[in-house]
Amino acid sequence: MVRHWLLAARPKTLPVAIAPVLVGTTLAWAETGQANATVTLVILLAATLIQIATNLHNDVADHERGGDLPETRLGPPRATAEGWLQPARVRAAASLTFAAAGALGVWLIHEGGWPIALIGCLSIAAGWAYSGGPRPISYTSLGELFVWLFFGVIAVGGTYFLQTGTLTSGAVIAGAALGMPAAAVLVVNNYRDLENDRLVGRCTFAVRFGRAASRAQYALLMLAPFVLLPLLESVRPGWWLLPVAGLPFAVQLVARFARTPPGPAFNSLLAATARFHLVFGVLLCLALVAAAGRFS
Repeated sequence: MVRHWLLAARPKTLPVAIAPVLVGTTLAWAETGQANATVTLVILLAATLIQIATNLHNDVADHERGGDLPETRLGPPRATAEGWLQPARVRAAASLTFAAAGALGVWLIHEGGWPIALIGCLSIAAGWAYSGGPRPISYTSLGELFVWLFFGVIAVGGTYFLQTGTLTSGAVIAGAALGMPAAAVLVVNNYRDLENDRLVGRCTFAVRFGRAASRAQYALLMLAPFVLLPLLESVRPGWWLLPVAGLPFAVQLVARFARTPPGPAFNSLLAATARFHLVFGVLLCLALVAAAGRFS
């Protein structure tokens, strides 16, 4: 039973929610010399809970819409679709997890005011709308855009704002850079599932524009972050080499994406893309700290 709940919660996706909080906090610390550890911890918990709740809701909602067909699915099995968990229990667990994230959000609103209230409400609404409502985001070609916004620009910018009370262009640029490989994870998922998604009525970017466009989209999302690095004033020349060390990894993944036939092999590529996202985030954090001279 525990294994089934873990399958529905998808813990392997959690670094995508954690990395932007680390980058936003590190950027705030590098620029101001201050960062509130309690605020960081609460943001991490809230972001993790929203991600888990979104995954649980996706597990049951896709099953109820007929979007997860065990006989044609190429990705990991889904707990509700396989009959391992009852839909009502998964829905309840998703609602409770969203509520727990909201409860933490109340404290964060006290710290950051109405901008954080807006970000929190939008984040929970987006987590629910990804698979819920009359037209779920995951059934449209806008999924990658939403991931880029909420796991990049909004997550890094919101964290930075909570730590400093302000929002700088550097926080937006860092969020834009980090959000791209997060969106690339979804590109892998949608490319792998193109035929099944078309069968069940999803109109993802891959379904709408085809495999060639998806390959170009993946390459852009994996390589463009390195172009944005020189725009980060907090990372002085020389320290760019830290995050740029991830470029060969990105190039390798782009080549692998282009030459691998669609199918189960994309499961390992999806995991590797998620690892790249985390590695890029960690390297960016190290570059920010090093450029600020705070290793000494």
